[in-house]
Amino acid sequence: MEGQSGVYQRLLGYLKPYWKQALVAYATMLFATLLNLFVPQIIKNAIDDGLASGRASALFVAGGLILGIALVRGAAGFGQRFYGEWLTHRVAYDLRNHYYDNVQRLPFSFHDRTQTGDLMSRATSDIGETERFVGIGLMDLLATLLLLIGVIVAMILENPTLAALALIPMPVLVFTTIRFGAVIRPMFKYIQEQMGVLSTTMQESLTGIRVVQAFAREPYELEKFDRENGEWFDRRYRVIRSWANNWPFFTFTLAVSIFLLLWFGGPPALAGEITVGSLFALTSYVLMLNGPVQRLGFLVNLAATAGASASRIFEIIDTPNEVVEKPDAVVIDQARGEVVFERVGFGYREAQSILHDVSFRAAPGETIALIGPTGTGKSTIINLIPRFYDPTEGRILVDGVDIRDWKLDSLRRHIGIVLQDSFLFASTVAENIAYGRPAAGREEVIQAATAARAHDFILKLPEGYDTRVGERGVTLSGGQKQRVAIARALLTDPRILILDDSTSSVDTETEHLIQQALAMLMKGRTTFVIAQRLLTLKNADCILVLNDGHIVERGTHEELLETDGLYREIYDLQLKDQEEFAARMEKLGLSE
Repeated sequence: MEGQSGVYQRLLGYLKPYWKQALVAYATMLFATLLNLFVPQIIKNAIDDGLASGRASALFVAGGLILGIALVRGAAGFGQRFYGEWLTHRVAYDLRNHYYDNVQRLPFSFHDRTQTGDLMSRATSDIGETERFVGIGLMDLLATLLLLIGVIVAMILENPTLAALALIPMPVLVFTTIRFGAVIRPMFKYIQEQMGVLSTTMQESLTGIRVVQAFAREPYELEKFDRENGEWFDRRYRVIRSWANNWPFFTFTLAVSIFLLLWFGGPPALAGEITVGSLFALTSYVLMLNGPVQRLGFLVNLAATAGASASRIFEIIDTPNEVVEKPDAVVIDQARGEVVFERVGFGYREAQSILHDVSFRAAPGETIALIGPTGTGKSTIINLIPRFYDPTEGRILVDGVDIRDWKLDSLRRHIGIVLQDSFLFASTVAENIAYGRPAAGREEVIQAATAARAHDFILKLPEGYDTRVGERGVTLSGGQKQRVAIARALLTDPRILILDDSTSSVDTETEHLIQQALAMLMKGRTTFVIAQRLLTLKNADCILVLNDGHIVERGTHEELLETDGLYREIYDLQLKDQEEFAARMEKLGLSE
């Protein structure tokens, strides 16, 4: 983890591409700050040369100069504020894009252990806190520090003795401010971490709102959210208390400076040893710090929040990608679809292997069925082929090339995936089908939908192919979503196909339509199926039977039945009923 200075230095690096805008913003800020320092001197001259000497012209000149400075400061203030705000939101734009791009590219293993709500919180709340500081907040902080330095210099030039007395509390003020920032920065990190937990709780509850309402668990979810929200408030309260304890001290420090100035400067002014204008100028310089010093606590607070938030953002950006693409990775435009596993081993965590010494070959166009008890590695095998994870042992070849030597997008462009729980985006049916090939024309989309047995039900939707399907495709049934997903895979025309063949959640008619669509999709492609249906197993060129991460049997349906092993056991327990049901349907004349 980077140190505090490293986080800020890295954050400011996002300003480098916009150095011209930053130059204008900081130049106008510096100019406006310096102009402020002349005002007490003008008032001093008005008092000494105008009021004391009875010259009205000096008062008019002073008033004109102050009005002129106000106009120039207004123009400078516009440049400072406009470019400061522009930099604020431009850096937020770049940082958010950088963060999102990295999250998109991180492998499945990262998303397996990371809460979606926490990622959302970092992309919104943390970047929001960061953007407030990096542009206008940093500029205001520097303006305050420059004004503090400028006032000290101006006071010393005006009267070194009185300036030294008035500035006695300033080192205490600076020390207190620095200590305040060091104390609250980790407190803000805890607040932002809790915001991630709160976002995760809310996201999970809203995603599963149908389950929540179905089981009347709204009070439980509210209590859980209230508990996490209360923890967030408690952490925020500790910051408020710390801030409130320090804030009055900042103002009191300035009051001490004014007291010292009037106590020690008043008698010399009355005695004529210094002019009244000079004493007024010194007092004005100290009062000039009142607003900035009060803002100093807020700005240090803001800087601390931004530092804590930025460290959370960079934590994700710096997460190493376990699936690394080689610099000389190859692009293969035309794939044949041969897949070979050579002594492959894999574990999601160290010392916890899922696959052991898995070897097989799938020739182009073959169908490989995977079957076995739950947790034996079937899903792991199909997740290794598109390189969602890298094997910890052995290698996987596609068309004779190690998949680690392929460019990732080239490899995945040749692989189509249709799972039981088909995910659809909250856009139109046509856009979901064309997701893998956004340039596809409407006719191609319709052809894919027709082949997937989806065209008829799509035409019955309110706006046909332009109907929006809602979040996760909530307006469609499970069978409809699956056929849209099959159409999406058909449109990309992959050479390698990965399927979850489970259709247990749909009715018989829908299952028949899905099987017709899958048969069309599998034609001429190398297909890996997590098999749930006897028909799929019978039609497979090779069945791999897995148990405890090992391939314990392999062969065709007939060959495996003869071995009287695990496959025969699964057949007798789960699959034989399907065969008997099909025989009864055929006898009744209801089969195809």
